[in-house]
Amino acid sequence: MDATVVITTKNRCEDLRKAVASALAQTVQPEVLVIDDGSMDGTSQLIAREFPSVRLHRSEKSLGLIVQRNRAAQLTANPIIFSIDDDAVFSTPRVVEQTLHEFNHARVGAVAIPFIDINRGPEVKQRAPEADQIYAAYSFIGTAHAIRRDLFLALGGYREILVHQGEEEDFCTRMLGSGYVTRAGLADPIHHFESPRRSWTRMDYYGARNKVLYVWQNVPFPFAPGHLGVTTGKTLLHSLLPNRLWARFRGVMAAYALCSTGQCDRKPVAASIYRLGREVKRRVTVPLREIEPLL
Repeated sequence: MDATVVITTKNRCEDLRKAVASALAQTVQPEVLVIDDGSMDGTSQLIAREFPSVRLHRSEKSLGLIVQRNRAAQLTANPIIFSIDDDAVFSTPRVVEQTLHEFNHARVGAVAIPFIDINRGPEVKQRAPEADQIYAAYSFIGTAHAIRRDLFLALGGYREILVHQGEEEDFCTRMLGSGYVTRAGLADPIHHFESPRRSWTRMDYYGARNKVLYVWQNVPFPFAPGHLGVTTGKTLLHSLLPNRLWARFRGVMAAYALCSTGQCDRKPVAASIYRLGREVKRRVTVPLREIEPLL
């Protein structure tokens, strides 16, 4: 099964060098596609000079991670798309090979690849509890997943109105509604070296905004009002530091404005799928054989 490793990047050429090298070292030799989101640090020149076998596409204007990952799915023809951040690496040469084997069930639409946030500790996240059966997970993280390209495109990719953050949960909910699950993987973990160059104001704003939009777009009645109220409260109370609280408040208000003015589509999943998703989230992983009859 052919695969493409997609790495979207902006102004992190030193981190990117390591990410690309780890992708090129994979045993199955996937296509490697780098999307340069308007970098100003010589990223495109570095790729062209040091990694001539890598496909490179550059946007002169920054369009954002979500738009660029959607673009990447259009640019490749391979059936499986891997996605890692530019500050992550495959820890061994077998991660892609191991993960491809995990698409061995028709209900598996995506695989949440195990990963470690190296700067936060040794915990391996989104790993299946055992190898004797397939486990479904609630969602995947953007820096460590693989997905069926045809399914991704059929569902419209990521919702670009989200701009930044929250696209994974939204997509996995829609995917579940179409009868496919996110599989918790067992591959060697991806190592994520979270970059210190992050704007907390931007993350707080879009994090809060998109949590509210998730409810509006996906949660059916009669669950939506209660879920919306709880989400709004928890989002605002996540941090009481004045500057972070203000960013979150602005994000929540922006979401309500989008919803009330008809700028955000509402296409909720079925009530049965909503309940199923909540149960999988509560349990973290659930045997596929247990939930397959409900899909």
